[in-house]
Amino acid sequence: QVQLAESGGDSAQAGGSLSLSCVASGYTYERIIRRCMAWFRQAPGKSREGIALSRHDGTTEYAESVRGRFTISTNDDRNTLYLQMNSLKPEDTGMYYCAAGFGAWTRVPPPTAMDYWGKGTLVTISI
Repeated sequence: QVQLAESGGDSAQAGGSLSLSCVASGYTYERIIRRCMAWFRQAPGKSREGIALSRHDGTTEYAESVRGRFTISTNDDRNTLYLQMNSLKPEDTGMYYCAAGFGAWTRVPPPTAMDYWGKGTLVTISI
Protein backbone atom coordinates (compact mmCIF):
# COMPACT_ATOMS: atom_id res chain seq x y z
CA GLN A 1 0.00 0.00 0.00
CA VAL A 2 1.48 3.32 -1.11
CA GLN A 3 1.72 5.95 1.59
CA LEU A 4 3.02 9.52 1.62
CA ALA A 5 3.64 11.34 4.88
CA GLU A 6 4.57 15.02 5.07
CA SER A 7 6.25 16.79 7.96
CA GLY A 8 7.89 20.09 8.74
CA GLY A 9 4.95 22.46 8.58
CA ASP A 10 5.26 25.32 11.03
CA SER A 11 4.74 29.03 11.57
CA ALA A 12 7.36 31.52 10.45
CA GLN A 13 7.75 35.19 9.77
CA ALA A 14 7.91 36.70 6.31
CA GLY A 15 11.42 36.52 4.96
CA GLY A 16 12.19 33.37 6.89
CA SER A 17 12.73 29.77 5.82
CA LEU A 18 11.10 26.40 6.37
CA SER A 19 11.89 22.92 5.15
CA LEU A 20 9.28 20.25 4.44
CA SER A 21 9.80 16.52 4.05
CA CYS A 22 7.69 13.73 2.60
CA VAL A 23 8.43 10.05 3.10
CA ALA A 24 7.06 7.63 0.51
CA SER A 25 6.57 3.95 1.19
CA GLY A 26 4.88 0.95 -0.36
CA TYR A 27 6.35 1.23 -3.87
CA THR A 28 8.02 -1.56 -5.78
CA TYR A 29 11.45 -0.80 -7.24
CA GLU A 30 10.06 -0.67 -10.77
CA ARG A 31 7.56 1.97 -9.73
CA ILE A 32 10.15 4.01 -7.81
CA ILE A 33 12.38 4.48 -10.86
CA ARG A 34 9.45 5.82 -12.92
CA ARG A 35 7.78 7.88 -10.23
CA CYS A 36 7.51 11.66 -10.26
CA MET A 37 6.82 13.51 -7.06
CA ALA A 38 5.50 16.99 -6.49
CA TRP A 39 4.51 19.52 -3.88
CA PHE A 40 1.13 21.18 -3.96
CA ARG A 41 -0.39 23.76 -1.68
CA GLN A 42 -3.85 25.00 -0.88
CA ALA A 43 -4.36 28.44 0.58
CA PRO A 44 -7.50 29.16 2.61
CA GLY A 45 -10.44 29.60 0.26
CA LYS A 46 -8.43 28.73 -2.84
CA SER A 47 -7.93 25.74 -5.09
CA ARG A 48 -5.02 23.40 -4.70
CA GLU A 49 -2.08 24.37 -6.90
CA GLY A 50 1.09 22.61 -7.93
CA ILE A 51 4.26 24.44 -6.97
CA ALA A 52 7.18 22.09 -7.61
CA LEU A 53 7.85 18.87 -9.51
CA SER A 54 10.70 16.37 -9.27
CA ARG A 55 10.75 13.98 -12.23
CA HIS A 56 11.98 10.39 -12.05
CA ASP A 57 15.24 11.51 -13.76
CA GLY A 58 15.86 14.19 -11.14
CA THR A 59 14.94 17.21 -13.25
CA THR A 60 12.65 19.77 -11.70
CA GLU A 61 9.97 22.33 -12.54
CA TYR A 62 8.54 25.18 -10.49
CA ALA A 63 5.48 27.36 -10.53
CA GLU A 64 6.22 31.00 -11.20
CA SER A 65 5.02 31.95 -7.73
CA VAL A 66 7.85 30.05 -6.03
CA ARG A 67 10.64 29.91 -8.62
CA GLY A 68 13.90 31.18 -7.18
CA ARG A 69 12.66 30.88 -3.59
CA PHE A 70 11.75 27.19 -3.21
CA THR A 71 13.87 24.15 -4.00
CA ILE A 72 12.54 20.61 -4.47
CA SER A 73 14.87 17.67 -4.01
CA THR A 74 14.97 14.00 -3.09
CA ASN A 75 17.34 11.73 -1.25
CA ASP A 76 19.43 9.20 -3.19
CA ASP A 77 16.86 6.40 -3.11
CA ARG A 78 14.07 8.85 -3.98
CA ASN A 79 11.94 7.73 -1.05
CA THR A 80 12.07 11.10 0.65
CA LEU A 81 11.03 14.34 -1.00
CA TYR A 82 12.06 17.73 0.34
CA LEU A 83 10.95 21.30 -0.17
CA GLN A 84 13.27 24.04 1.00
CA MET A 85 11.35 27.29 1.25
CA ASN A 86 13.24 30.57 1.53
CA SER A 87 12.18 34.22 1.46
CA LEU A 88 8.74 33.21 2.64
CA LYS A 89 5.78 35.51 2.07
CA PRO A 90 2.38 35.67 3.78
CA GLU A 91 0.84 34.39 0.53
CA ASP A 92 2.81 31.15 0.99
CA THR A 93 0.45 30.30 3.85
CA GLY A 94 -1.53 27.13 3.28
CA MET A 95 -1.67 23.39 3.58
CA TYR A 96 1.22 21.74 1.74
CA TYR A 97 0.75 18.33 0.18
CA CYS A 98 3.14 15.79 -1.24
CA ALA A 99 1.90 13.80 -4.24
CA ALA A 100 3.18 11.12 -6.59
CA GLY A 101 2.34 10.17 -10.15
CA PHE A 102 3.71 8.55 -13.29
CA GLY A 103 3.16 11.04 -16.09
CA ALA A 104 5.52 12.82 -18.49
CA TRP A 105 4.95 16.46 -17.69
CA THR A 106 6.69 19.49 -19.10
CA ARG A 107 5.55 21.64 -16.18
CA VAL A 108 4.13 21.15 -12.71
CA PRO A 109 1.03 19.01 -13.29
CA PRO A 110 -2.48 19.74 -12.04
CA PRO A 111 -3.72 17.96 -8.92
CA THR A 112 -5.93 15.67 -11.02
CA ALA A 113 -2.83 14.14 -12.65
CA MET A 114 -1.44 12.70 -9.42
CA ASP A 115 -2.16 9.20 -8.16
CA TYR A 116 -1.20 9.34 -4.49
CA TRP A 117 -1.41 12.03 -1.84
CA GLY A 118 -0.24 12.70 1.66
CA LYS A 119 -2.49 14.25 4.29
CA GLY A 120 -0.72 17.59 4.26
CA THR A 121 1.25 19.80 6.61
CA LEU A 122 0.32 23.36 7.54
CA VAL A 123 2.55 26.35 6.82
CA THR A 124 1.63 29.73 8.27
CA ILE A 125 3.60 32.85 7.39
CA SER A 126 3.03 36.07 9.27
CA ILE A 127 4.12 39.60 8.52
